[in-house]
Amino acid sequence: MSSIELTDSQRKILNELVNLYRETEDAVKGERIADAVGRNPGTIRNQMQSLKALQLVEGVPGPKGGYKPTANAFEALDLQSLDEPAATPLSHEGEKLDNVNVQEINLTSVHHPELCRAEIHLQGSVRDFHEGDTVVVGPTPLSKLEITGTVNGKDETSSVLILKLDGMKAPADQPEH
Repeated sequence: MSSIELTDSQRKILNELVNLYRETEDAVKGERIADAVGRNPGTIRNQMQSLKALQLVEGVPGPKGGYKPTANAFEALDLQSLDEPAATPLSHEGEKLDNVNVQEINLTSVHHPELCRAEIHLQGSVRDFHEGDTVVVGPTPLSKLEITGTVNGKDETSSVLILKLDGMKAPADQPEH
């Protein structure tokens, strides 16, 4: 499949649409995207026409309407679409979960070692996680990073776990001889 060449502006708008859409799973209004990327709604409407022509976006008419990303949008942005996850395993209280997939790991407050936290964005529900539970994320597909932490909070609407980091390890580089 040939990759679609997007302008920076199109990529930024499409990325924002995907992020906003993932939050609500509903059509996203052009005005919300305009606010998020700091452009005017007219510019967004024009860009959406070109993104529709590329079959990356579909318009949803009506008062609840707006825009939705198509499956191709995920491909164009090199994101795993929601039904073909890249395997980053997650263990909860020592048990590997098969129905949950790690979408994104954000390290926050890295400059404060005693308070290092990670936001783990999941595909799947965070309902069964509770404060104080032990979670191990990884190894990640590329860097083989493994994060161990304690659940410190969660956001059920966005499927995000907030972990207080207990440890991070990546495979050690091979020593040179």
